[in-house]
Amino acid sequence: MVLNSPSSSPTRKPNEPANFGSATVLARIRGSAQESIRESAHELTFQALGTRCRVSFAAPASRARQLKLIVLEWVAAFEAKYSRFLADSLISRINAAAGREPVGIDAETERLFAMCDQMHFVTRGVFDPTALPLLQLWNWKATPPVIPSADAIAKTLPLIGWRKVQRPPGKIFLPQTGMGLDLGGMGKEYAVDCVAQTLASAGVTGALVDFGADVRVVGKPADGRPAWHIGLDDPRQPGRCWCGLGLREGAVATSGDYLRRFEMNGRRYGHIIDIRTGQPVDNGCLAVSVLAPNCTLAGMLTTGIFVLGPEEGMRLLDAQFGAAGAVITQNGIVPSRHFYEHVVSEAK
Repeated sequence: MVLNSPSSSPTRKPNEPANFGSATVLARIRGSAQESIRESAHELTFQALGTRCRVSFAAPASRARQLKLIVLEWVAAFEAKYSRFLADSLISRINAAAGREPVGIDAETERLFAMCDQMHFVTRGVFDPTALPLLQLWNWKATPPVIPSADAIAKTLPLIGWRKVQRPPGKIFLPQTGMGLDLGGMGKEYAVDCVAQTLASAGVTGALVDFGADVRVVGKPADGRPAWHIGLDDPRQPGRCWCGLGLREGAVATSGDYLRRFEMNGRRYGHIIDIRTGQPVDNGCLAVSVLAPNCTLAGMLTTGIFVLGPEEGMRLLDAQFGAAGAVITQNGIVPSRHFYEHVVSEAK
C-alpha cells in the first residue's frame, strides 16, 4: 500500500474559522524565525509544532521573501487548527465534545482522518490517533516520574480505539467521554509534505523541508549535488550520525524514544506507547528511520514499526512499495531489504 501525498497546498490559507487563533500562533512563530543564505539557498528556521523547523530552497531573492511568509503563515494556521495543546484548536474542540456531540470538519481534515484509517489498518492497529488518554496518563515531565498503576491503565484502555470513532460525512464524534485525539506521528509529517509541495508548485528548483528530523526534499540541491544528503542521528550516541542517506525525491522520518524517557528501578520507560498494553514500548527498539515517497507515510510507518518491533516491523516495511528503512536496537541495526541502496556514508 502506498499512501497518497496530501492534496492540500499551503499556497492557500486553510479554510478555517478565524477563532482558531492562528494570528497568535503566527506572532510566536515569526518571533522565532531567522533567515540566511547558505550554499546559494535561502534558509528559514523557526520554532513551531513543538520542534525546530528548517526550510531551505533555491529561488530568486525577489520571490524568496514572499515564499517565506507563505510558509510561516501556513504553518501557523496548521498548528492553530490541529495542535491538541491549544485550547481553541479543532482537535481540542473534538476532544472536548467526546461523549456529547459530533464536531463539523472540513475536507482537509477528512483527508487527514482517511490517512489515519489506512495506516491503522496497515499497522495492525498499533498506529492509533485515539491514544491521547494513555499519553496523558504517562507524565514524562513529572519530577520524579510517576508510573501509572495497573488499575489506572486498565481503566484507560477502554477509551482507546480508532475503530470506535464515528465519522459521518463532514463530522467526527468520539463516542465515549474521556476519549481524545492526538495527531503525533503524522501531523507534523503532513505539514512537511504540504510545505514542500507549495514550494515545488511555486517553481523553486530545489527545496528541503525539515521539521524536527522529519524531512521531505524536492528537486535538486542549490549547490549542484545530484542528491540531498540526510544524516540519521545515532540513538546510542545522540548528536552523532550513524549514516548518511542520498535522497533525490521523497522523504525520511525518524521515531525514537532515546531523548524522551526516564529510568526507574532499572527499567527504561520511553514516550512511545503500545496501545495494546497501555505501557511504553519495551521491545529493544531505540529508533526507526523510514524513507518513503512522502513524509506522512514515512512518519506513520516509523511509529507502527517502532511498536511492532524489528522482526514484524521489517515485514511491514518490506511490504510497502517505494519504502525502505532501518531499526536501531541496543544490539545493532536491522535494515529493510532496500535500505542500503540509499546509504552514501556510514559512521566509522
